[in-house]
Amino acid sequence: MRMLFLLSLIFCFSCRKQDPKDHITHLTGYWEIDQVTMPDGSIRNFPVNTMIDYIEVQGDSGTRKKLAPLLDGTFRTTKVTEKFYLQVEDGDLRMHYKTPYTEWTETVIKSGDSLLKVLNEDGKTYVYKKFNPINLE
Repeated sequence: MRMLFLLSLIFCFSCRKQDPKDHITHLTGYWEIDQVTMPDGSIRNFPVNTMIDYIEVQGDSGTRKKLAPLLDGTFRTTKVTEKFYLQVEDGDLRMHYKTPYTEWTETVIKSGDSLLKVLNEDGKTYVYKKFNPINLE
């Protein structure tokens, strides 16, 4: 009986949803797309990326830039910087983007030191992994 109680307690805690505010501490960093799950369930993998995202969060807002990693460990940056603000809505952390051309929202599903998973408005789920530069030495 005691074992059953312990197993159900472990199950309850393992299924617990991550606190949305905890995601904020994991967002800043260099991220590369690992895979995208389409709304129909099909998966597209990205074994190689020529561009990565740099996300920087300060308080309840942040920026996202596209960078091209170079072989010497530096980056070539694009001129586009997307600004966003963070908001907890319905128990989820949302990243609200606004550019001169459009607005959109992404929902952070999961985050950690090496993983970021977001759902966009089109129903696509993006899985990012921390970018690790190529070391040629």
